[in-house]
Amino acid sequence: MKLMELLNWRYAAKAMNKEKIDSQKLHNILEATRLTPTSSGLQPYELIVVSNQELKEKIRPIAFNQRQVVECSDLLIFAAWDNYTEERINMMFDLTNEIRGGTNEGWENYRQFLIKSYVGRDPEENFNHAAKQAYIALGVAMLAAAEEKVDCTPMEGFDPKALDELLGLKAQGLRSVLILPLGYRDTTGDWLVSLKKVRRPFEKFVKMIK
Repeated sequence: MKLMELLNWRYAAKAMNKEKIDSQKLHNILEATRLTPTSSGLQPYELIVVSNQELKEKIRPIAFNQRQVVECSDLLIFAAWDNYTEERINMMFDLTNEIRGGTNEGWENYRQFLIKSYVGRDPEENFNHAAKQAYIALGVAMLAAAEEKVDCTPMEGFDPKALDELLGLKAQGLRSVLILPLGYRDTTGDWLVSLKKVRRPFEKFVKMIK
């Protein structure tokens, strides 16, 4: 499908049929998410994939009892770094040097600039910056899912602290930001499935400055 067709096809599924996603389709969605661009290439978040039904049942009340959490095939959890640290920044710069087979003065100066700018800054400010990067990845994941004809429902409606506690994220230096159930729409049980997509008209949404 072409991009515009994909965007018109996808919607936030309100009910899913519990069918499992093909492993290759799931891998493609996760890989597209991994390849998402991030600020300074730091990838300041991780992706947690919950396929275990028992764990999804425990997450459901944390997500305000939204049914897609347990009806989905796989539940993606976008967990941002709780802070930028020198170790984390160095980890990504060292990885870049390893993959590219070398470094240069400008690149190393930029490493020190980021360390000086981020480390020591208010942790909540750093977390908010990292969380914004996760939102970019969410958009890519949703589009990748549409390309695979897999439905999804982006959710901010959950208790992050409760989810962090359930998954032990604090000990990993992570905080949950978004969840994304992946699966297939229930064409008989989803009230939204047959309704037209609603967006503001192009001319009322786009302002052209020439």
